[in-house]
Amino acid sequence: MKYAYPSDELNPIFCEGRGPDYEDPSNININDVLGDYMLTLVDTLDTLAIMGNVTEFKRAVQLVIDNLSFDKPSTVQVFEVTIRIIGSLLSTHLIITDQEQPFGDLKPTDYNNELLMLANDIASRLLPAFENTATGIPFPRVKLDQGVPEDCINETCTSGAGSLVMEFGVLSRLTGDPIYESYARRAVKRLWEYRSNITGLLGNVINIQTGQWKGQMSGLGAGLDSFYEYLLKTYILFGENEDYKMFKEMYDSIKFHMRRGRLKCNKGDGNPPIYVNVNMKTGETVNHWVDSLQAAWTAVQVLNGDIDEAICSHALYYSIWKKYGVLPERYNWYLRVPEVTFYPLRPELIESTYFLYQATKNPFYLHVGRDILNNLNNYTHAECGYATIHDVNDKTKEDRMESFFLSETCKYLYLLFDKDNHLNKAESRYVFNTEGHVFPIDDRFRRKPWETEGAESEAPSTVLSVVNVKKNSTFSNCETVSDEQKFFMPMKSPYYQQMKSAVGIGD
Repeated sequence: MKYAYPSDELNPIFCEGRGPDYEDPSNININDVLGDYMLTLVDTLDTLAIMGNVTEFKRAVQLVIDNLSFDKPSTVQVFEVTIRIIGSLLSTHLIITDQEQPFGDLKPTDYNNELLMLANDIASRLLPAFENTATGIPFPRVKLDQGVPEDCINETCTSGAGSLVMEFGVLSRLTGDPIYESYARRAVKRLWEYRSNITGLLGNVINIQTGQWKGQMSGLGAGLDSFYEYLLKTYILFGENEDYKMFKEMYDSIKFHMRRGRLKCNKGDGNPPIYVNVNMKTGETVNHWVDSLQAAWTAVQVLNGDIDEAICSHALYYSIWKKYGVLPERYNWYLRVPEVTFYPLRPELIESTYFLYQATKNPFYLHVGRDILNNLNNYTHAECGYATIHDVNDKTKEDRMESFFLSETCKYLYLLFDKDNHLNKAESRYVFNTEGHVFPIDDRFRRKPWETEGAESEAPSTVLSVVNVKKNSTFSNCETVSDEQKFFMPMKSPYYQQMKSAVGIGD
């Protein structure tokens, strides 16, 4: 606020704000995210609420209500706007209007659903992306004041097109307008129809007019990660059986075609388990790298109750973190070197650490969190904030602090150590979107206001107990894990040492 407001981001080394690069429209690394809409402030609203900073929360909300406008000539990515801007506005609106006010008295004076109206405003500006596309899969970008740019490409990544249902679904069910959810679900269904009939896998880049896969790599990282995540989370939030059916089928295909190594994480002989990038049609390994976004897969495994697999997945990325002190954007597990060397303060490993601790209550994950926190302070702290690591080998810095550092990285670290936080006491009553924004698991999201009154989706009780927890009950995934996973090293020492050796620790 001191150095960057009302800009989208903070440059933490030179202590100044950063906005869109209007001079170079092709600079999508900046322009896909920054739209001259106070991004970091908006993206951080529910972080302030969850941390209980009532005064700053109310001040920030009022600044957004008084000053935020989307009538800008900014060309932005539909996915990034949805998860960061719409996700935060909806989450914050729901926190403010919660009659119980579990995070403190957060309702601003005379609040009149302004954040919901802002979410509706910007979502309506994204709708042209879903029009004039032969498949129903959206264009990747829109210009906020005009619609789809004339020069917009006809290719999009799977996660960008297929990870919109949470936010669009909540917006539709709050406003009673089905168009948002129907467009988002249509995109998911079309992507699903284009999956391989041999492996059941999806590629990572598709032509939105022809339905042809332009990128046939299938993996768990960039371009695909949140697609799987949202199949499960939309089921948890909305209770629609079709979402879980798709997730279960995809989860099984992933384990069959992408997983390498021994059969069990903590048992047997062979190499450590690892999920690799494969050809979507054959399941054959196509390269030898994993990326940092794939570290979030652990949290998906936890939500699905696959704790043993989650422990092994987490151990791989934590071992890479231990080797470099931070997590390189892309790591070659065969050569045991980073292929893309920057670390932009990403939250995925911290998120998975938090989820595993909540599931097992094993203090090992508190030690992991402390290790991560210390390294962030030692390597990324800058004059006015925290900076991207340009090269994990020498820890040189880059003058950028993306909004997800405050909306996710800091939030998950805070929650990891704040055992009395409402979210941790009522963990089964909330679900996070892929930007770390919280949505309550609420009966009103099991109904579609535009359909017959009283019609409600039913979630089968045998799938995820988190879905069916009554409002005042307590639930912990700890009930599903062994005493060994709670009180001893989650990964047996010989296997953990093997994992560290596999990434080159000790070479």
